[in-house]
Amino acid sequence: MIDGPTDEVQMTNDETLLKCVRHFRIAFTLLVITSSSAFGSTKGDRSTQLSGYKAVRVHYGPLNKMIMSVRINGQPANLLVDTGSNEVILDAAAAESFGVQPSQPGSNEIFQDAAAAESFGGQPSQRSLRYIRRSRINGQLLPVGFAQSLTAGNMSFGSVLVTLRNSSRSDDGNAHVDGVLGLDVLTRYKAVINCRTKVIFFKVDPTRQMHLSGVAASEKFTRVSMRQEENGALTAPCSIHGQPARLLIDTGSFVTIFTEPVLKSLGVGLQPTHISARFPTGTSRKVSAAQITDLKIGDFKVRPGKFGVTPSPNFAPRQGSSRMFGILGMDTLYNCHAIIDLDGMNLFLK
Repeated sequence: MIDGPTDEVQMTNDETLLKCVRHFRIAFTLLVITSSSAFGSTKGDRSTQLSGYKAVRVHYGPLNKMIMSVRINGQPANLLVDTGSNEVILDAAAAESFGVQPSQPGSNEIFQDAAAAESFGGQPSQRSLRYIRRSRINGQLLPVGFAQSLTAGNMSFGSVLVTLRNSSRSDDGNAHVDGVLGLDVLTRYKAVINCRTKVIFFKVDPTRQMHLSGVAASEKFTRVSMRQEENGALTAPCSIHGQPARLLIDTGSFVTIFTEPVLKSLGVGLQPTHISARFPTGTSRKVSAAQITDLKIGDFKVRPGKFGVTPSPNFAPRQGSSRMFGILGMDTLYNCHAIIDLDGMNLFLK
């Protein structure tokens, strides 16, 4: 998984960054209705019917978790939709209850990366599984299991490889999740994720095209080209004070957060808070706040506001050859009506 803020955050009554987060939660009820299926609301069945695609509804839990209700081997489960993860990850205890067991290698030929299954045609199988024992995430080698079936609504993802991780994270309220739906499945089905209207479209007919760019222009969206880095990270161009860099697009991060060295080098003042964020590596970092007035994502100008700032974790300085400013999280994605198009590799904002 790409390092970055997770959904576990210790919070107090700090009145700087938390004010923005509270406002975001309230704003969930204020959905905007537009004319296109991909850009419009989820009201009624017709808004989620699109030839060549299957639509799956998601819902938001506390701390801005985008949650998809699924069935794993026929058993109900909740997965966090996380573009900051390259893989499907399940809590080990939950996986066992679904009948998903760690693979037992039967020979000395072992690929240590679950992506090796691609050599067998992209869809994992029992044949490919016996060559895979561990997947490396954040420096850890974790066991890999095999789910015979993964479905969501009327969408079937078939059989999938899943990385198994012991989780000590406590869930908040009704936001219980059993794992993560990562980019491997999302990109395989060219997902179009509408962060505002809570619908994800999965392409099931390769000949079909959604043609979002034309609709986006008529709905006054700004198109921003995305890129997948060598390590799998999904990024978009950005700038502050005219200085160009990139942001990780991470629907698993509850807020947008920048790295402290970058903002200090740009002369942006920081304010202390009582918030800390826990990263997938297990480290916990204090979060400051910064007022940023000229953030641009591509050509889209984000409204001035307070953003989180943390000392640079492992993810931050570069992804491959790209300079990174930080993580584009769910607060900004929602407030900017973001649509993440993994088919055309575009991010639409307004």
